[in-house]
Amino acid sequence: MAARVEGTAGPGELKALQHRLAAFAAARDWQPFHTPKNLAAALSVEASELVEIFQWLTPEESARVMEKPETAGRVADEVADVLAYLLQFCEVLGVDAAAALSAKIDRNERRFPILQDRHSGRHSPE
Repeated sequence: MAARVEGTAGPGELKALQHRLAAFAAARDWQPFHTPKNLAAALSVEASELVEIFQWLTPEESARVMEKPETAGRVADEVADVLAYLLQFCEVLGVDAAAALSAKIDRNERRFPILQDRHSGRHSPE
C-alpha cells in the first residue's frame, strides 16, 4: 500500500491557507513581485518540478512513488509549492478556487455524462 502524506488542513481550510500565504508575503513586502504574470510563471515552474520527479518512470513505477519516503517527501513538497502558488495567484486575482473548481466539475459532469455502456470507448454522447 502506498504511503500517504497527511496534514491537518481540510477542504474548508483552503481560504484560510490562501490568507495565510498572503499574510506571509505581505510581512516580507513581496506583494510588488506577486503579479499575476509572475505567479503564473512560478506556478508553471513548480508544476514542472513535480513532472520532473515522474519524467523517466514507467507507469508502474509512478504509481508506487509514494512508497519510498524520499520520493514521497519530494512529491509532497512540490504539490505544496504548486498549491501555494495557485492559491497566491487566486488571491491576487480574486478567484475563489473552490468555487471555480466546483463550477468546472459541474460543467464536466454535463459535458461528459455517465454512459450506459462504459466499455464502448465513447467519451461523449452523440
